[in-house]
Amino acid sequence: MGLLVFVRNLLLALCLFLVLGFLYYSAWKLHLLQWEDSNSVVLSFDSAGQTLGSEYDRLGFLLKLDSKLPAELATKYANFSEGTCKPGYASALMTAIFPRFSKPAPMFLDDSFRKWARIREFVPPFGIKGQDNLIKAILSVTKEYRLTPALDSLRCRRCIIVGNGGVLANKSLGSRIDDYDIVVRLNSAPVKGFEKDVGSKTTLRITYPEGAMQRPEQYERDSLFVLAGFKWQDFKWLKYIVYKERVPFPKQGQVQAVSSR
Repeated sequence: MGLLVFVRNLLLALCLFLVLGFLYYSAWKLHLLQWEDSNSVVLSFDSAGQTLGSEYDRLGFLLKLDSKLPAELATKYANFSEGTCKPGYASALMTAIFPRFSKPAPMFLDDSFRKWARIREFVPPFGIKGQDNLIKAILSVTKEYRLTPALDSLRCRRCIIVGNGGVLANKSLGSRIDDYDIVVRLNSAPVKGFEKDVGSKTTLRITYPEGAMQRPEQYERDSLFVLAGFKWQDFKWLKYIVYKERVPFPKQGQVQAVSSR
C-alpha cells in the first residue's frame, strides 16, 4: 500500500510539473512572438505585386487613417462641390487605404460565379472555395439576385448604411435616410415601429444566419436579402431556406464540434 501511495504522489507531482512547465513555455513563446512583431519589418504587397511601405500593415491596410486625401485624389476631385456624386471616388479611396483591393470581385453572385477564379481560391469568408455545388443549387432557383434595373441604371448611386445601435433614437432622421438611393440594413435591425428615426426604406439587408430575422413577415418585401457567408454551414443554411427543406438535427458531438470553431 505504501508503494502505491508513493507512486500516486509521484505521478501527481510529475503532472503538476508538466503543467507548470507548459504554462511557462507558452508565456515565453508569446513574449518572444510579441517582441519579434514589434522589431521585425513585415513586407506587404499591392494587387500588382509592388512592395508597400511601412505605413501599411501585413495585410496591406493603411495603418493610420486621417481626413486628408492622397494627393492624386485631392487633385482629381478638388473641383467637385459638396454633396455631389463623385464617380470612381469610392474605389479610388479604397485603393489608397487598401492597395490590394480588387474592384472586379462581385458583390452579388450570379450564375456566372464560376469564372471568378479570385474568389474561388479562398474558403469562406474570403471566397467560395468548396461551395460551388451548393451555390449552383441555390442560384438555380433564385432568379432575382441583383439590384433593380432602375438602380443599376443610375450613373451615381447615393448609399447609406444604417446600423443597429441606439444612436438614431429620437433623432427623427427617417425621412433623410429614405432620401438615399440605396439603404443598407444589417442583420435584424428593426424598422417597423421606428420609421420616424430609422426610415422605412430597405434596399439591401445583409446578414449571416445567427443574426437573421426569424419570422418571414419581418423582412421588407421590396428588399434584397444578402447573405454574408463566413463559414461553410452558412451556405447550407441558405439552401435549406431556398428549397424549404427541414434542417436535420445534428448529433451532440456534431454540435460541440461546430460550437468550438
